[in-house]
Amino acid sequence: MTKPENITQKKQVLEVALLTSSQPLSLDDMQKLFADRMERATLRMLLDELKQDWDTRTMELVQVATGYRFQARPEYCTFLARLNPEKQSKYSRAVMETLAIIAYRQPVTRGDIEEIRGVAVNPNVMRQLQERDWVDVVGQREVPGRPSLYATTKHFLDDLNLKSLTELPAMEDFVNSEAQLDL
Repeated sequence: MTKPENITQKKQVLEVALLTSSQPLSLDDMQKLFADRMERATLRMLLDELKQDWDTRTMELVQVATGYRFQARPEYCTFLARLNPEKQSKYSRAVMETLAIIAYRQPVTRGDIEEIRGVAVNPNVMRQLQERDWVDVVGQREVPGRPSLYATTKHFLDDLNLKSLTELPAMEDFVNSEAQLDL
C-alpha cells in the first residue's frame, strides 16, 4: 500500500505507527504519516475509533502530555514487571518533597523550595530530578542574583500518564490523608 485509500487503511497506518513508536506521537507527527493533508478533527476521530477498537484488549491507547501512545493496561503491569525485574528507582523523601513543591508551585527557585521545606536543597536532589528529565530550568527570576526558576517537564507528565498539571491530585488530598495518618 503506497497511499491509504480509505478510513480503515488510515486507521491501520495510525495503529502501526503508534504501536511501533518508542515515544508518544503528537498530532503533528501523525499528520506526517499521510501525503495528503488530514484535518486534525479527522485525526482525532480516527484516534477515538482506535481507542474503542482496543477497549477490550490488553493494551490501551492513551493521551499524555506529548501525544498518544499504546501501553499495557494497569492490571497486566505486575506480569510484565517479571520480564524485567530491574529494581525500580527509589527516591528519598527529600527528592519527593522537592518534586512535589516544583510540581505544585512552579515555577520556583531553589530559595522557594528551601523556604517551604525548611532545609537547604542538596545539589544532588536537583541533579537527580534533572537527569530523570522531570525538572528543568525555565528561566531566571528578575531579582538580584537572578536565581534559576525550575518547573516540571512534559516527560514528567508522560511518566505519570498525565496530559497536564491540572490532572495532579489536589494538594488538600495529601493534607487530609496525612492528618488521618496522625490519628
